[in-house]
Amino acid sequence: MELIIYLAIGAIAGFTAGLFGVGGGLIIIPMLYVVFSQQQYAPDVIMHLAVGTSLATIMVTSVSSIMAHHKRGAVLWSVVARFAPGLVVGSFLGAGIAHILSGRSLQLLIGLFSIWVASRMFLGANVAVDTSKHLPSPLQQGMAGGVIGTASAIFGIGGGSLTVPYLNHYGVVMQKAVATSAACGFPIAVAGALGFIFFGHEANLELPHTWGYVHLYAFFGISCMSFLTAKLGAKVAHALPASVLKRCFSALLCSIGAYFIYQGIFF
Repeated sequence: MELIIYLAIGAIAGFTAGLFGVGGGLIIIPMLYVVFSQQQYAPDVIMHLAVGTSLATIMVTSVSSIMAHHKRGAVLWSVVARFAPGLVVGSFLGAGIAHILSGRSLQLLIGLFSIWVASRMFLGANVAVDTSKHLPSPLQQGMAGGVIGTASAIFGIGGGSLTVPYLNHYGVVMQKAVATSAACGFPIAVAGALGFIFFGHEANLELPHTWGYVHLYAFFGISCMSFLTAKLGAKVAHALPASVLKRCFSALLCSIGAYFIYQGIFF
């Protein structure tokens, strides 16, 4: 039964990753939070375990999503290369920051962040991207990658909720922004997952089937299914208008944010 649950989470998360370029973390984390709570893990480590496992699965999910978007020529690889160093350093740093935070603090941070991004995306749903704008200098893009990587590791996401609006702001159309965000999710996930494994060992975490803050059974179950469904999500992303993608994206983020704020305040 436990494996079936992880496979179901993977199916939903993979589709979401391909559709929105978010790595699936915003779906994986709340679902794993519920599953780990039912398994009666210590409340102080549930969020850390959910975030670390989410980042580990994004390593696999992002590869499938990247392949689908690359076939359509939508990934801006030059942007990915400029972002990558900052993403790697920032993600490992973000894992260390998350390790210091309490489980409740992580819940509230993820919730507030999700609602903030949702509001920005929803208000800009009908605003056309100004394609006359240009991306800033390579140094500025690298610095932006550092900020995005740090935040993404703390929140257990592939960076789409920051990378997509950043690229939109500088004139990159939605479909290319989503595709490039998916590619940026891979270095975020690798460095972030390694960070959560490292800091989980430092905390002497003793739970069955875990490697640091990564739950191995959940990782394998979610990864296997998400790899398949991410391709379907990417196909749908290229068939929908940008305004529809933005509204769906904001609705998803708002729902997740409200859930974690409620959990962080009342439980």
